[in-house]
Amino acid sequence: MHFRLLRNLGYDFKRNKALLVMILPVIAYLLIFAYAPMVGAVIAFKSYNFALGIFKSPWVGFNNFRFFFMSGKAWQVTKNTVLYNAAFIITQNVLEITVAIFLSEISGRYFKKFTQGAMFLPNFISWVVVGAIAYNLFSYDFGFINNMLISMGAQKLDVYTNASYWPYIFVFLSAWKHVGYGSIVYLAAITGISSEIYESAALDGANEWQKIFYITLPGIKSTFFVLLILAIGNIFRGNFDMFYQLVGNNGLLYNSTDVIDTYVFRSLLTTYEFGMSSAIGLYQSVLCFITLVGTNLIIRRLSPENALY
Repeated sequence: MHFRLLRNLGYDFKRNKALLVMILPVIAYLLIFAYAPMVGAVIAFKSYNFALGIFKSPWVGFNNFRFFFMSGKAWQVTKNTVLYNAAFIITQNVLEITVAIFLSEISGRYFKKFTQGAMFLPNFISWVVVGAIAYNLFSYDFGFINNMLISMGAQKLDVYTNASYWPYIFVFLSAWKHVGYGSIVYLAAITGISSEIYESAALDGANEWQKIFYITLPGIKSTFFVLLILAIGNIFRGNFDMFYQLVGNNGLLYNSTDVIDTYVFRSLLTTYEFGMSSAIGLYQSVLCFITLVGTNLIIRRLSPENALY
């Protein structure tokens, strides 16, 4: 049995030698940057000491996790992370599918290319720049929006001291930045649907809305499920660049804007406790793994052909 397996592997290697050689850089990249750093997870169970290093630092068991859960912040930052990501997943997928369908229906070639380029452009703007734009829009003293409100005789909005505004700001800016890129993925799935199906539907008297509901949406279902699984797999990971660049170290907004990633970053800067920061990161990774596997199991039961594995 083992000899037969080795022989088959050897035969596959000879037949696909060029392809296997081409994939070697990817395998090396994953081993070096994805799997090798996993050894550092042991820091979560140690009181890390620079002089002693990772392996010689004393073990503390689950004390680092205990400190995190007794700090009173574990539930808050976890809840914020999940709720924000859930809002991002729902709004962005709806907008991406809608935009992709509209782009696929546009007949003008040059207008279609211009629209795609204009929507794709925000994806290349860094969150540092977006944070500067947001500050110039919402600043209490000289922000554009407050100047407009004053000119209309209305009261100013104190955005940077009122946490209730920020969930809407985050959802809007995240959608503005990512919908263009995500719609390209769905647009590629739509273009993969055979035009003969649409022609047959038109001969049967189907209008444009019926084509969308009965051909386009079912045709991109597998793409939607794959992207959904991947997105839910990262539901416990906050976009550190977005949250930190937009809010920074504004303590007045922490209750509504603090996510696991920003909390870990500030904890590391203030306490220099590498063990506690590593414990929170490991807690986050385990939750992401559980949600990824769980979501895939649910989808495999409901629609086996659309499961990730």
